[in-house]
Amino acid sequence: MRSSQFGATLLLSALVVTPLGAQEGPRTLRVDYHHTGGQGVEIFSLDRVVIEPLPWPGHPEGRLDDTGWGAYRFRVFDPKGTEIYSLGFGSIFDEWTSTAEATTRHRTFHESLRFPEPEGVVTVVVEKRGLGHQPFDEVWRTEVDPAGVFVDTSNPHRLEAIEIDVQGPPTSKVDLLFLGDGYTAEECVSKFQPASRELAEALFAHEPFRSRRSDFNIWGLCPPAKESGVSRPSTGIHRPSPIGARYDAFGSERYILTFENRSFRDVAAWAPYEFVEILVNGEIYGGGGIFNLYATVAAHNDFADYIFVHEFGHHFAGLADEYYTSPVAYESPGQVDEPWMANVTALFDPDNLKWGDLVAEGTPLPTPWPKAAYEEHARDVRERRRQIRAENRPESEMSALFAEQREWEMKVFSEAEHSETVGAFQGANYDAEAFFRPEIDCVMFSRNPVPFCSVCSRTMERVIDRYAPRDAR
Repeated sequence: MRSSQFGATLLLSALVVTPLGAQEGPRTLRVDYHHTGGQGVEIFSLDRVVIEPLPWPGHPEGRLDDTGWGAYRFRVFDPKGTEIYSLGFGSIFDEWTSTAEATTRHRTFHESLRFPEPEGVVTVVVEKRGLGHQPFDEVWRTEVDPAGVFVDTSNPHRLEAIEIDVQGPPTSKVDLLFLGDGYTAEECVSKFQPASRELAEALFAHEPFRSRRSDFNIWGLCPPAKESGVSRPSTGIHRPSPIGARYDAFGSERYILTFENRSFRDVAAWAPYEFVEILVNGEIYGGGGIFNLYATVAAHNDFADYIFVHEFGHHFAGLADEYYTSPVAYESPGQVDEPWMANVTALFDPDNLKWGDLVAEGTPLPTPWPKAAYEEHARDVRERRRQIRAENRPESEMSALFAEQREWEMKVFSEAEHSETVGAFQGANYDAEAFFRPEIDCVMFSRNPVPFCSVCSRTMERVIDRYAPRDAR
């Protein structure tokens, strides 16, 4: 990544710049490492230790993760063996291991762990979950000395954090960073800034975010790109965007990720954040979200509001996809286990449903819904969607198809007997039979103008409480 890409001054003069360096508290320490594997092999290797330029943004009482969520988690121990920080997370490596490619070759992914700078040497332990909801097992450990001579404090690509919607000090709020990619210097003003504000409003239109708006800060960074847009390899488009976001991740035309973690982290370090949404300068439908890593959205698509909120659910609270009829890049694991994600279940024991406290007495489990009619309609939509992409037809045709699908689903679901029931609806987590979701519809299930289901909403509320505790107001 050439530093000249970041040399231009951001032109978002209408927004207010906050002197973040004046904040008090421990600095932010980052451990960068390489995660290599495939074909039954998994190796971790240390890349570097970084002291980021801004103080740690997290709440001082929220340093231990008690959720048990994530395919991985990391834990930090002081010399006495006391756990001083922990966080569950997902990774691109973990997603890649579920693709067909991982059965035939090895790959390396760059990853990072961030936590408040400790007072001395600590031990960082990475743990991996077994299948389904199995316990975590240690897979890597390394000692970290924040005073070591090779700790990197260079902090390249200086940028200034921009206030989009800031409610208070980072240490008492959920800090969400909107990170622009593929915007020229002029577009950082004309496109990124308006899109940021529009997407913020889309998020706060949903519960629990609407009721907890005062518990959030939203910051912005827009490193100028040399040319407009990002890479879309399936159509022969390759562009050197500052963050490296691109379509076609793992061969899925709508899946947007960046594999350039070092560039992403070095830019993001100039704003306080616990969560990151990468706003991609693109109109083609697409996005992605990985638990406690980042989410992405094609910010100028007709369905950008939905994509953003849906993918943020993955990133923010580890919510599973509740849909199962759209094509995905992942291979079926074969074995069915109870998922760790809060909003899907294998329903092995209906009497002990993980969200059973929200289910009214007498609700049938599984809960009936017009599944056959939905699947028949979904097959038709999927084939028409495939044809639109195969023939590279205008994006307006894809948007029209989605609008038609939305109209059909809203009518059918509203007429269903259990349309407002919390239960266990068969079909979720990319599988028509093995998994169940809490309600007939949800932001995590469809593009319909519906709220998060009660289970998803409660799950996200728990995350907000970690970074902005209610009793700290």
